[in-house]
Amino acid sequence: MSATLLPGCSFSLGTPYPSGRRLLDLGLWVALATDFNPGTSYCESMQMMIALAVSAMGMTLDEALSAATLGGARALGLQGEVGSLEPGKRADLIVLRGPDERELAYHFGVNLVARTIIGGRPALP
Repeated sequence: MSATLLPGCSFSLGTPYPSGRRLLDLGLWVALATDFNPGTSYCESMQMMIALAVSAMGMTLDEALSAATLGGARALGLQGEVGSLEPGKRADLIVLRGPDERELAYHFGVNLVARTIIGGRPALP
């Protein structure tokens, strides 16, 4: 079971952010999602959700990345098939522009995706 956090809702509605730190410290699996919909979070950017998890929810970048990938897969019961780079799992991933992964939480509001790989094959640009 995963606690799925939707930081875009708090951002859009002006409500307090859930404490990702508290949930992680309690030993819970955490997933991050956008809840993309016009009523509560009209933002489909997972980059922004990662930035909010780090800046407003007390999570480290590594924890936010894990919540956005393996945490989401676990929330859907698909952690054995997707969510991390391991032999035998489906290779769905993105290649990012920037010097390193810290750009995800620091350089928000822009699309850092340089390339998308779906099922181990490059997707069209």
